[in-house]
Amino acid sequence: MTPASRPPERRDGVRLLAVDTEREGFFDSGVDELPQLLSSGDVVVVNDAATLPASLFGVAAGQPVEVRIAGRSPTHWSVVLFGRGDWHSPTEDRPAPPVLSPGATIALGGGLTATVLGASTVSSRLLRVQFDLSGADLWAAIYTSGAPVQYSYQQRPLDLWSVQTVYGSQPWAVEMPSAGRPLAWSTLLALRRRGVILASLTHAAGLSATGDPALDSALPLPERYHVPRRTVDIINRARKRGGRIIAVGTSVVRALEGNVREHGHLVPGEHVTDLIIDASFQARVADGILTGMHNQDESHYKLLGAFSGRDTLTASWRHAVETGYLCHEFGDVSLLMPNISRPKHRRWISTSATDSKVRPMVASSRRSPRRDSKLLLQTSAA
Repeated sequence: MTPASRPPERRDGVRLLAVDTEREGFFDSGVDELPQLLSSGDVVVVNDAATLPASLFGVAAGQPVEVRIAGRSPTHWSVVLFGRGDWHSPTEDRPAPPVLSPGATIALGGGLTATVLGASTVSSRLLRVQFDLSGADLWAAIYTSGAPVQYSYQQRPLDLWSVQTVYGSQPWAVEMPSAGRPLAWSTLLALRRRGVILASLTHAAGLSATGDPALDSALPLPERYHVPRRTVDIINRARKRGGRIIAVGTSVVRALEGNVREHGHLVPGEHVTDLIIDASFQARVADGILTGMHNQDESHYKLLGAFSGRDTLTASWRHAVETGYLCHEFGDVSLLMPNISRPKHRRWISTSATDSKVRPMVASSRRSPRRDSKLLLQTSAA
């Protein structure tokens, strides 16, 4: 699948592949038709994390390096170190950075210095660091000297504004929660007029790739998230009414499902999840997902097996490749959920009509996860 080489002129000017996981088929649509595909009482949950200028250039051990923020905790920041190079070069083609021991320093732009506290056992490039600035001074230095993470398949460097969703708020995301980028205000307002309920959480979406095989195999790293009380209440009320929960992006799925796995039910507040989702996972909160298009060897694609049987997923993705859907951050999107409301002018393609020889990965179809609804509806509220 070909990556989109630049942001679209219109946020909602991308294609949408609608995959019905209950009726085992799909059809082509557009993001501007999303409200017509959902029903009154459905809930759309977005990740409202704003995207950081997470790429910082500097010098360490006398060599030019790039530092990409990977996350933060109350005691330190996690960063990934890259060797010489810029956005023109794929990360896997760049030379290795110097190996830094605890106590080593990295001089960054804006007068910012990072001191190495230690390295991960997974890769010597994944470091725990302490910045010499804090509070407003630290944020000012990051926003003054940093840039958004760049991608070599782009036609030109990305500006910070181009990697934001319209509803981004707290600067938690290292890379853009890209599934929500096509949601323009006009689409969000149309969803509300349709009777679809909008809810949000904040998830610190991390790095998607580093070019280091050992480190990439460990992605995604544990990531923090915050689920507001309002979102918990909205989801619980929708469950009681039979409404469906649609997650916008893998970060929302990871936050919601990680929350329930840890607590047994949705609990509001700030938490950390290390949940890895693949085709064997049984979703307990999300009935569907709006997601970017991904190549079949990527972890994001493998997560989709939790929402769709292999036959439907394989056939729909084959169709997407053959008809020129674009992938990655600024590409097209797909909606996977049961019983999509198909507009009459859209041509339905049955999975059995595309390839009857494909066998299911786990089951021939995925049903809406209602078995756990009573468990989910328990909350920490008195």
